[in-house]
Amino acid sequence: MAIVLLLRHGHSSANAAGVLAGWTEGVGLTDTGREQAERAARRLAPLDVARAVSSPLQRCRETVATALPGHDPVVDDRIGECHYGAWTGRALAEAAKDPLWRVIQDDPASARFPASDEHAAESLGEMAERVVTGVRALDAEVEEAHGPGAVWLAVSHGDPIKAVVADAVGAGVAGLQRVRVDPGSVTAVHVTRERMVLLASNTVDGDLAPLVALPTGQRAGDSTVGGGAG
Repeated sequence: MAIVLLLRHGHSSANAAGVLAGWTEGVGLTDTGREQAERAARRLAPLDVARAVSSPLQRCRETVATALPGHDPVVDDRIGECHYGAWTGRALAEAAKDPLWRVIQDDPASARFPASDEHAAESLGEMAERVVTGVRALDAEVEEAHGPGAVWLAVSHGDPIKAVVADAVGAGVAGLQRVRVDPGSVTAVHVTRERMVLLASNTVDGDLAPLVALPTGQRAGDSTVGGGAG
């Protein structure tokens, strides 16, 4: 099937303030975030990107506009941020004192964010299911339109990208906190019918072309015994 490049939005005003933005409106990029998006643009420029998909949130839309100019990105809620419910807008330093914080860190598969009249809430498991299912569906659309091995870009958020990586390595939601995804980083995943295959994680510089060059002569989704020859 196709290859998705998962780009986390650049450093945002919420990142700078140390708050959990969630689906809060009006959270844009900082100067640092814009520089990160420009760096991503230089890395993406040599590639033939078949489609761009973005979370509907402002920080992602600003990132994709800079990282992939000239494209008309599709906005898709399925790769949007986790719905943090009552934790939305909360200072991370304060959230770290909540008993739920330890559940999120130690047993993320059991973690559900508290309900709120103002903000939707979901569990980390529900978020992961939404995002992984969405990425698979979007990838199938790209393959149908552009053929196997086509490259597409998904601009999303830290926890959703972590969910895709955790799925790709077979860790599931339980392994969510074993993954790091920095602002402006690019993660490459080959989506096959059997499984997702992690090609690279949390890259912030360097040539992307080698990451999306798939080996020939083996069934899609199969891994080379011994690790391959590069």
